[in-house]
Amino acid sequence: MSNETGSLAPTLLVAMPQLQDPNFARTVVLLCEHGAQGAMGLVVNRRSGTFASQIVQLDPPLERESSLEVWIGGPVEPERGWLLVADGSLDGTEICAGLYLSASLERLRQAMESPAPSRCRFLVGYAGWAPGQLDTELAASAWLTVPVDLDLVFDTPSDDMWEASIRRLGIDPNSLAPGPGVH
Repeated sequence: MSNETGSLAPTLLVAMPQLQDPNFARTVVLLCEHGAQGAMGLVVNRRSGTFASQIVQLDPPLERESSLEVWIGGPVEPERGWLLVADGSLDGTEICAGLYLSASLERLRQAMESPAPSRCRFLVGYAGWAPGQLDTELAASAWLTVPVDLDLVFDTPSDDMWEASIRRLGIDPNSLAPGPGVH
């Protein structure tokens, strides 16, 4: 989305062990926007165990239950939904090569009415940072940055994604010494 000079987006933010905020402990966040106005991302490793058809009310209603699962994208605006899809059929905003984001109810209906593509996530809420806040957290070593990898985001089990992300950097997660708390 954002390609400003100095922008980290798109990237994956991986929470360091000392990040104690319960909304972000051991999370992997897809950073979608980062700039002078602040930053926006989606937590991509928090399953809810709920299906979209259990919480989304469309008019007209769906004719059958949906197999599209709900993921927790972050603590900001939890009533807001996002579709994250790794193919061009979404017709949304391109986050990076082959990765698209949409908040369209029409696209959500399409994803819920048909078998969900394997590389499709419905996320509620998002992670947001005020201007300069993410930069301060990065300077305090609250986050590691990892290049966006669609296999990591869509094909790695959610419980393993945090550790797998750190290992992609050649770091053993057990070697990361927890320091002073952040947040």
